[in-house]
Amino acid sequence: MGNGELFSIVDGQGTDMAFTDFKNPKQVLTTFNLTYCEKDFIIPTAFEITPHFQEMFTFRKTYLNTQASEAAICEMIIFPILEETFKKYVDIFTLWSHQSIHYDDVLTGIPDYLIATQSKHGKIVLGYPLLTAVEAKQNNFIKGWGQCLAEMVALQKLNDDTNLTVYGIVTDGDKWQFGKLINDEFIKNRSFLADDLETLFGAINYIFAHLKKQLEQL
Repeated sequence: MGNGELFSIVDGQGTDMAFTDFKNPKQVLTTFNLTYCEKDFIIPTAFEITPHFQEMFTFRKTYLNTQASEAAICEMIIFPILEETFKKYVDIFTLWSHQSIHYDDVLTGIPDYLIATQSKHGKIVLGYPLLTAVEAKQNNFIKGWGQCLAEMVALQKLNDDTNLTVYGIVTDGDKWQFGKLINDEFIKNRSFLADDLETLFGAINYIFAHLKKQLEQL
């Protein structure tokens, strides 16, 4: 399973960017006949933040305008946090930035970030995608979840009949929201996280740990 790979990867050319055509989660729910509920499923688990990351992150927050643009939020906040958590699981997963994926003419586009299983072909081939993270452009979480949920459906379909739970994150760099897709049910975590790095890392680590556990159970 951990050596699986997908060959429906687009090289950044000719994509219709259809994920961004979904403006709210209701569109995705009705298009793909999904059910929706809200409940707190995230249980933050212990995660040791390295002093190097703490120093780097504090420096950026203090001296750089991390909210200057969507690119700044992605590069200086979202990616470093995902990368720091990913380091603990580097022997299992791969982290992808702005990688095109394609299931069909509707489910296609470029997620901001993906976590996938490792491929036996190496780091340049996408394995089974399990987590997508979306930057909430202009702090619009409704639109962000429309895009993220469409991406989650694509991940689920690309994983074929593995029955793997896939996760989604939508964030503006300050507020972080979480969801998961199990079969045809989308569950959005009722609570959101903000301004607490320790709890945030614990929440993301919970997702990584659950993804690892379900792979081990296959």
